[in-house]
Parts: sequence; C-alpha cells; structure tokens
Amino acid sequence: MEKNDIISPENLVYKKPTLMNEVPMHYCPGCSHGVVHKLVAEVIEDMGMEEKSVGVSPVGCAVFAYRYIDVDWQEAAHGRAPAVATAVKRLWPDRLVFTYQGDGDLGCIGTAETIHALNRGENITIIFINNAIYGMTGGQMAPTTLVGQKTATCPYGRDPQLHGYPLKMPEIAALLEGTCFVTRQSVNTVGHIAKAKKAIRKAFEANMAGKGSCLVEITSTCNSGWKMPPAKANEWMEEHMFPYYPQGDLKDTTKE
Repeated sequence: MEKNDIISPENLVYKKPTLMNEVPMHYCPGCSHGVVHKLVAEVIEDMGMEEKSVGVSPVGCAVFAYRYIDVDWQEAAHGRAPAVATAVKRLWPDRLVFTYQGDGDLGCIGTAETIHALNRGENITIIFINNAIYGMTGGQMAPTTLVGQKTATCPYGRDPQLHGYPLKMPEIAALLEGTCFVTRQSVNTVGHIAKAKKAIRKAFEANMAGKGSCLVEITSTCNSGWKMPPAKANEWMEEHMFPYYPQGDLKDTTKE
C-alpha cells in the first residue's frame, strides 16, 4: 500500500479546519477558546458559508478572534457586538452573522445590547463564553462568578449581599419573544464538544432561515484566572458550575 492510498479522503479521521489560520493563538494553555474557535470554523465550512460569514469580536480574551478564523470580521466597542451584528445582518441579510463574546463583554457592559438584540429577534447568533471570571484583566469578579468563588476583587468569595447573584443569561434570553434557540453547552469532553458543535450549527441554520435570534452559551474554564491546572479546572467546572449553569437546551422553536 502506497502512502497516497493511506491519506486518501475516505480514510480521513481528522483534519484541521481549513478556515483556521496558521497563526499561534495567544490563549493560555488549557483555555476553552481554542476549541470553540475550531467548532465555529468547522460549522461554517460544513455549511459552505466561508465567503458569506461575518463575525463580530469582543473586547476581552477573544479580542483577536479575527486573527484565527479566516472569515470577515468586525471589531466592536466593549459590549456592543450585538448592535454591530444587527447592522451587518440588516444590511447583508444573506450573510451568516455571529458575535463571539465573554461574560464581561456580554453580561456586564453589554447587557442592554444583548437583551434588546435578542428581544428584537435579530437573525444573529451570540456565542457566549462563560468562564465566571475576567480572564484578560487579572481575574476579577464577573457577572457570572459563582457565590463563594474567590477572585481578585472578591478575595473572600462572592457575597450575594454585597455583589448580587451570578447572572444566568440563557435563562433570561429564553423568556424573550425574539429568541428561537437558546442553549448552554461545554467543551470539556469529547461528547460535550460534539453536542456544542451541533448546537452552533442549529443556531446558524436557524438564523439563515430567518427564525430569530440564537444564544449559545459555552460554560468554560479559565485555569489561569482560577489558578488551577487545566484538568483540575475541568473538574472544578463540572463540580461547581454545572449545578448552577445546567447544560442543555433551554428553548428551541426552530421546528415550529
């Protein structure tokens, strides 16, 4: 058997998505962002939307997302990605438009833009990375930081009497008339990665069919901010984050 026989298409087990640029990522080792980037690139490629996709990158750890996935991008001011995506989609209705945001960008400074874009039923997908901390700026408390979780700005743990309660954005989004698909997934195991990819594809397809807004939360780790090795961070997420942020679909009207 020749080498070319072995590497023939029918024997392909895995390949790097062609939309992923040959650029070293700036993310910390063990970060969930790289996996989610790969899933987004794979789904766009699978849908044949390479030339008709527009991403909107945030302010936060994923601020350089446009370096890694070879589609058109816009960079938004802090928290304003859904507003920018709204404009792009309305001007270019045949484009696949998505935002990629963290918990600070989406759930703090961008709460108003997020809720109103979803409530209007804009045909965009918001991909929401929830790692319960501000990873880029030094590990401060985020809107999604768990009660009792220690960060640089709540070193004794989040106290709801002082800091309020962790924000559950998908639960809020599921109540809005404009949303058609709201889900919470993760990428800590092979099974979870497969489910997350299916969720992203369902959201993108719903947008292209004009069915309304979609929110895909990816419950994630920040081993640097949490000060844990990557494997330990995954265990901590399963033990502490999953009970408060349960995995699965919260709303799905895409078949109606």
